[in-house]
Amino acid sequence: MIKNVYDLIIIGAGPAGLNASLYASRYGLKNVVVGALGGLVSQIHEIGNWLGSPEISGLNFVDNSTKHVKKFGAEILTYLVDEIKKNEDGTFNVLLSDGSKLNSKTILIATGSKHRKLGAVGEKEFLGKGVSYCATCDGFFYRNKVVGIVGGSDSAVSAAVFVGDIAEKVYLIYRGEKLRAENFWVMATERNKKIEIIYNTNIKEIKGEEKVSEVILDNIYQGSDLLKLDGVFIEIGFNPSTELVKDLGVLLDNEGYIKVENNGKTSVTGIWAAGDITTGSNKFKQIITAASEGAIAANSIQEYLRK
Repeated sequence: MIKNVYDLIIIGAGPAGLNASLYASRYGLKNVVVGALGGLVSQIHEIGNWLGSPEISGLNFVDNSTKHVKKFGAEILTYLVDEIKKNEDGTFNVLLSDGSKLNSKTILIATGSKHRKLGAVGEKEFLGKGVSYCATCDGFFYRNKVVGIVGGSDSAVSAAVFVGDIAEKVYLIYRGEKLRAENFWVMATERNKKIEIIYNTNIKEIKGEEKVSEVILDNIYQGSDLLKLDGVFIEIGFNPSTELVKDLGVLLDNEGYIKVENNGKTSVTGIWAAGDITTGSNKFKQIITAASEGAIAANSIQEYLRK
C-alpha cells in the first residue's frame, strides 16, 4: 500500500540530504527525508570549518540542522530504505524497512559513505570488543588506557586528538611517511605529548582473548612487531554507499561514486545525487560541499518539476 505521494523523496539525512530538504521546502516542494539523522557527521567531535560556527560538535550541528529543516515543514522518517523501484509512468516507489511504501515524482540519493575496513586478521572478530570505527562514539571507554588509531587523514588525526584527551597513550599508526591531515590537526597532535606517531606501518593482525590486547605490525617498531593496545580505532577513509542504485542503472565511476552532472542529475531521469556519494565537488568530502550539492540538486529538481 502506498503510504504517501511526494514531489521529492530524499534518501539520506546527512548535510546533503537535509540541506536539499530545506531548499525543496522553500521552493514549495512536498518532500520527505528518509534515513538516520546526521549520517557520519554525528560522529565528529568538533567541526571547526563550518562558516559562522568556529567550534561546534557533530551532534549539535545535526540537532541545529534538523530543527532548521523541520521549521520549514519537512518530514523526516528515520527508517532504512530497502528498495527503490521506477514505475512505467516515470514515478518512483520507495520501500521502507517498516514495510510501508512511498511514491514520488523524483528521488535524491544522499546516502553518503561508510567506513572503509582495514582487512586485518581479527578485525571482524573483535568489532565491539576493542575494534571501533568511531572515536567519538567509543573513546570514552578507553579512559586511562592505551589505544591505536589507524590512518593519516583528517578523520584519523582528529580522532587521535580527541582520544588523546581521554586515554593514557595514543599511537597513531600510518602507512605513509607524512600525515595528510589539515595543518590544524597536525599541530594539535604535536602539542599532545600522549600521542606518538608510527609511520610507514600498518596493522596486519589484531589479537586478544575476550577483547583486544595487542596488534601485530607489518614493520618493526622499537625492536618488535608486537604492540600492546587496549583498543584500535580504524580511520582509513570511506567508501560510497551505492547499493540502492545499482539495480536502477545509475552510472558509477571506477571507484563506485555516482556520476553526476553539474546540477546533480544522474544518468537516470528523475534521479539526482548529492554529497560524498558523488563525483561532484572534485570528491572533496566536506560538510560544506555536501550541503552545497544538496542545494544545487534541489534547485535542479524544482526546475524539472516546474517544466
